[in-house]
Amino acid sequence: MADTKEHAHELIEQLAPSQLSAVVGLLEVMVDPFATAIANAAVEDDEINAQTAAELDAARVSIARGDGISREEIHLQ
Repeated sequence: MADTKEHAHELIEQLAPSQLSAVVGLLEVMVDPFATAIANAAVEDDEINAQTAAELDAARVSIARGDGISREEIHLQ
């Protein structure tokens, strides 16, 4: 492990400032447990069934007609 860290330090010393900034950003993401959990989260790949597809179509038509609720109305509730 010490050899790996030494090698990493040697490589970092050779980087241009813009490259160093990119590496620092990558390292910050790698050590952030939340970012790691997000990166490793399973992708939901559920298919939309016929009923849900019909409901989405109806919602789109309703919005196109202007039947939606405005932001102002939502904030008043």
